[in-house]
Amino acid sequence: MTVLHLADEGEAADVAAFLGRLLHYDRGAAVRLQATGTTLAVFGRPPSFEVLAIRAARLAKPYENGLDAALDVTVSAGELLESVDESAVTLTVPAAVTGPPWAGVLPPRGGWRPEPGLPAPDALRAMVAAGVAEFRSRTGELAPELRTRPELDRIGREIWTRTVGATRLPVRAVHAAQSLGFLRPASSGETPLALVSSGAWLRLRTLYGSIAVRRAGLGALDVSVR
Repeated sequence: MTVLHLADEGEAADVAAFLGRLLHYDRGAAVRLQATGTTLAVFGRPPSFEVLAIRAARLAKPYENGLDAALDVTVSAGELLESVDESAVTLTVPAAVTGPPWAGVLPPRGGWRPEPGLPAPDALRAMVAAGVAEFRSRTGELAPELRTRPELDRIGREIWTRTVGATRLPVRAVHAAQSLGFLRPASSGETPLALVSSGAWLRLRTLYGSIAVRRAGLGALDVSVR
């Protein structure tokens, strides 16, 4: 049984909140865990947004389990959430599960470069609010016999696949960041947001987590598989 000691109660609470939000969108969600040194990365894929969400947390001491200096395992998000002990500032790694296809395809660890044109955080939050309002308005105007799942999906795709300003980032990535609690206001002097790219990957980085998307989709061939 592997127990990870997080840096403080805030880290434990944030990991638990992230897992809870993932489970809100998929009760059977799995997450991939990677721990190296004093950093734990939790990867998840909320199906509603078709993006990869990453929550990093600080560990109290460098990861070590016998001769293994790194952890890399896919587990049940629900079981992991149940194992988080905020008062003890620990989490227990559950038994490994057979991961979904996305768990074998992760963004590269390096080679990221800044992308220009990302609007300010307030503008991004307003963009998401406008998208939600448009979706509700357009679906509300449909006649009952036309309010089918394919039609709702079509309207959603039309709205959320639009790009953010002059960037290549789809609006759905910002919507995911907002829904997963990554777009919280930053403290004074902190850099709240950055857009970076590496190969076909785009990554919206915030102080509270990242959203990564592939322009060709997560199933494309030129990927980093680990």
